[in-house]
Amino acid sequence: MNPLITPATREDIAELRQLYYAVYGPHYPVALGTDPAEMARLITDPHSLWLVGRCPDTRALTASAVIRGDAGSRIGRLEGIAVHPGHRSGGLAAALTGALCAGMLDTGRLDSVYATVRTVSAGPQRVVARNGFRPLGILPNAVDLSSRESLALYARHSAGVLDRRIPVTEVPAPLLPLLRTCEDALGISYPGVRASSGPLPQPAPHGAAERLEMIEAPAFVRRRFRERFPGAEGWFYPLHTPNVLLTPEDGRFEVYAYLNRAGGYCSLLTAHPGPAAAAAHLEPVTRALARAGAGYVEALVPLEHGEALSAFLAQGFVAGALYPAMRADGDGFHDYAVLSRSGERIDFRGVAVEPPLQPYLDCYVSAWASTHLPTPSEVAP
Repeated sequence: MNPLITPATREDIAELRQLYYAVYGPHYPVALGTDPAEMARLITDPHSLWLVGRCPDTRALTASAVIRGDAGSRIGRLEGIAVHPGHRSGGLAAALTGALCAGMLDTGRLDSVYATVRTVSAGPQRVVARNGFRPLGILPNAVDLSSRESLALYARHSAGVLDRRIPVTEVPAPLLPLLRTCEDALGISYPGVRASSGPLPQPAPHGAAERLEMIEAPAFVRRRFRERFPGAEGWFYPLHTPNVLLTPEDGRFEVYAYLNRAGGYCSLLTAHPGPAAAAAHLEPVTRALARAGAGYVEALVPLEHGEALSAFLAQGFVAGALYPAMRADGDGFHDYAVLSRSGERIDFRGVAVEPPLQPYLDCYVSAWASTHLPTPSEVAP
């Protein structure tokens, strides 16, 4: 029996909260399933689309999914996929995902949509894959849902977008295996890309900028951020708004980040007066965020910004995913790398990985070992 799929309304909020509790329990760290005010805002957001599935006979709400759009970037995020335990195996998740993509991608409203997919089972990966999403990488320890879980990054692009990528000529050597993995998985190419010359930059001396103040006042941080970045220059992190600010005592740089305490993760968004000002101090920044509860810290860096990529790699970040054609620039699109660092033990033994995702997992494991394990010459005899 085909489900009845309709846009979500404010009147659905109570049922939606019951649905997300039934699916995820009390540990779901996303406001769209727990915060009535945020749910009402998203339901009426003109840049987003929230669909629900109902049983044709009883009209009971049995499934939900959202594509959250971004006003300026033409990028959307598929999130909040939930199917009531009593109605699984009926194709509801795939039907909702297909309807969302038809409304947001096939109509040209967005250039791409991404999804961070749970890996506790293969089902979520299969749902997005059936709807044209392809794997872009792995995000280890990305979220805390009763325990640490790794997520897979998938995306689907509008027709022709991947053909308009702006080429890069060189990247730091540790990123080359990820580029080759992405070439094979997506059928795209990085012709002539070479490893950038020179070693990775040295971190700041131990003790430099160790005393960081972390300001957790979301309204103040947003105002300060808008003052520092009145336009789009120097900042691109779709669907994320900073809520914390880190700065040394002398105030010579400011790091803006989005911290999600419920999920135990953080995204580094940008720095003032520029990323280079804080690049050598990523270690104390990451430690401060870890003390605040972020067991996973990530950064989104343009593939063409070799200096910034090298700075993150030098501080123990590992590139686990690549998002091609992420940001529009005139008639072309820039590629971005997703780099992350976890302060907790990474354990892939319980991860369910579909064959298309496996090369990314292998690539990450190799990159992590190269970054964090000593070479034979470094091991004492």
